[in-house]
Amino acid sequence: MAKIIGLPKLSPTMEEGTLVTWAKKEGDEVEVDDLLAEVETDKATMEFRSFDRVVLLKILVPEGETLEPDVPVAIIGKQGEDIADLLAQVESGAGTESASAPEPATESVPAAESAAESPREATSSPRGESEEAVSQWEPAPAPSSDGNGRVLSSPLVRRLARERSIDLRDVRGTGPRGRIVKRDLEAHAAAPSTEASSGQRRPPRVEKASSMRRTIARRLTESKQTVPHYYLTIDVDIAPLAEARKAMNVELEPTGEKVSLNDCIIKAAAVALRRVPEVNASWAGKEIHYHQVVDISVAVAIDDGLMTPVVRDADRKGVAEIAAEVRDLAARAREKKLQPEEMTNGTFSVSNLGMFGIEEFSAVINPPEGAILAVGTIRNEPVVVDGAIVPGRRMRFTMSCDHRVIDGATGAKFMAAFKRIVESPLTMLL
Repeated sequence: MAKIIGLPKLSPTMEEGTLVTWAKKEGDEVEVDDLLAEVETDKATMEFRSFDRVVLLKILVPEGETLEPDVPVAIIGKQGEDIADLLAQVESGAGTESASAPEPATESVPAAESAAESPREATSSPRGESEEAVSQWEPAPAPSSDGNGRVLSSPLVRRLARERSIDLRDVRGTGPRGRIVKRDLEAHAAAPSTEASSGQRRPPRVEKASSMRRTIARRLTESKQTVPHYYLTIDVDIAPLAEARKAMNVELEPTGEKVSLNDCIIKAAAVALRRVPEVNASWAGKEIHYHQVVDISVAVAIDDGLMTPVVRDADRKGVAEIAAEVRDLAARAREKKLQPEEMTNGTFSVSNLGMFGIEEFSAVINPPEGAILAVGTIRNEPVVVDGAIVPGRRMRFTMSCDHRVIDGATGAKFMAAFKRIVESPLTMLL
């Protein structure tokens, strides 16, 4: 019996999803566990698989549409079944009759692009398109299309074109059979327009906010509106920790592994949380949860937003183990291959903008966590030691605290403990 299936909720935090691409077309037979579609959520690109052996009778939602969970996306059933009543039900807004239960969410592996396109690079997008720039733009005829007159392009290109208000019929495709790839969009956007050459002012480029960007906007707005932030800043002698990191890398040299200063800072923060456990806490309505584990959320910047993968039990791990885990989590975050459970339930966050030369900043708390530590850049400057001016290396740390959970004196106690650990790294072993 034919039935309507809705967009499944593919992660605990998913409030909407963008249907990136259909893996099946109307009339295709679908086996159990076959991939039906790829859906971009606020965290990653996930797989929407079938639990039934059916035929995909009707696709109700085109690629690129952003929907809430349970919105009808397709009709499945047996070949030749009459679906007129179900179509009328969808048109009337009645919703799904009995949505097919999806299997637990798994990440989507980006489909490989044609071998004739530019090879993948380390800076390629999560969908695998090359970011290589085209050296010269030429006005182009309409690209080749498939037998139905559809412009040849990948789901990523079609989504980017919609977000940038670009008509793909105006873009010259340089892929196989005139297929439009990402570099063609970049070349088209960079091309001089008649309007610009005539001296007229161009309107702003409008992009549709991604699901991730909308989720970030909502959560951070809620955080600033509902969490009473206050901030504590300390200036630390970072030279001892930098020297300790240098010594660690000498020991690790035979393995080819390295630790970063940020890895050492994560470890120092984790040890400080053990010494001042009142900061390792969350506000939960009428309760305060004092966590018995130290799970550090690490802010990772990606192309269209920010992710916070979690290093579990950071206080019990060595710096080298933390370094390897952070590298793995960060790489998979940029590829949107993290599982939801790898990005949730942290107890404390660390955000580092030092690599951009930022000396000091205040980060927004990531609820329900009670605090986040913002890390600035290393400053080489003269300092006074025992009455003498000597070269020094300094770094500023600012902790944003939820005043409902962490009192000012408690936050200050944590920052003092953290400073002692950074300036005397051997104390991490105590």
